[in-house]
Amino acid sequence: MDPANPLQQLLLRGLGTTSLVADRLRVVTQAWVSSGRLDPSEASRLVDEVMASLRGENPELEQQTGRKMERNIDNFLQDLGLARQRELDELRGRIDRLEQTLRQQRSASDPLPPVSDADGLPNQGP
Repeated sequence: MDPANPLQQLLLRGLGTTSLVADRLRVVTQAWVSSGRLDPSEASRLVDEVMASLRGENPELEQQTGRKMERNIDNFLQDLGLARQRELDELRGRIDRLEQTLRQQRSASDPLPPVSDADGLPNQGP
């Protein structure tokens, strides 16, 4: 393990934690089965469900985790004073609409340019 690579360290610690949780869960469920508090089939189902959740095979849990992660990222970026890409895109759209409105207002308020005749001189009228 490279001590200078925090991502690698985090991944390995996560795997170790998952392994410890699985081992501890098995010990606890075996103790509950021994004491009669839990049926052996329920114990194995419980262990399977928890392990599936830890492996990310639980779509509902993944969605909840994703929403929490988005909120945490939003809060973190807000604390730093940074904008998310979607916020920048919204602002660009608003700026484009304002510029278009301003161009339309300017063109509506500008008088029509004088009409030129064939020699390129402004037409003075009759």
